[in-house]
Amino acid sequence: MTSYVASPAAMLGVALEEARKGYAEGGVPIGAALFAADGRLLGRGRNRRVQDGDPSVHGETAAFRDAGRQRTYRGTTMVTTLSPCWYCSGLIRQFGITGLVVGESRTFTGQHEWLAANGVAVTVLDDEECVELMTAFIAAHPALWYEDIGEDA
Repeated sequence: MTSYVASPAAMLGVALEEARKGYAEGGVPIGAALFAADGRLLGRGRNRRVQDGDPSVHGETAAFRDAGRQRTYRGTTMVTTLSPCWYCSGLIRQFGITGLVVGESRTFTGQHEWLAANGVAVTVLDDEECVELMTAFIAAHPALWYEDIGEDA
């Protein structure tokens, strides 16, 4: 069955479901989803660095892989609970994903401004649940958080 989602907030709901799953699994609670121009859900995923022991499985990369091969990514929107890092921002630029919805950028200001400066339509929702999820995770697992963002604690 094909899922269609209309609003940025509803799209964020899909990414939040993934983030909650990741947190319940003991991982970094970042979720993402990739949507077609018509709102159809193409793929979803969560940061699985801890669960899989694989540093390349960020939420955005997992959603991108789950979407499978697309003829073009023009018109698609990546939705993520947290502002994307350089790695995930590069993926968005490399494949021409044209929209980005960010749940929050208070706990980590990634590269959404760089993406906006390079033609990606960016919407930052500043969602309280996203902030609370990341704040709780960072407080409980600071070393894991700093490892995830590539910084020393």
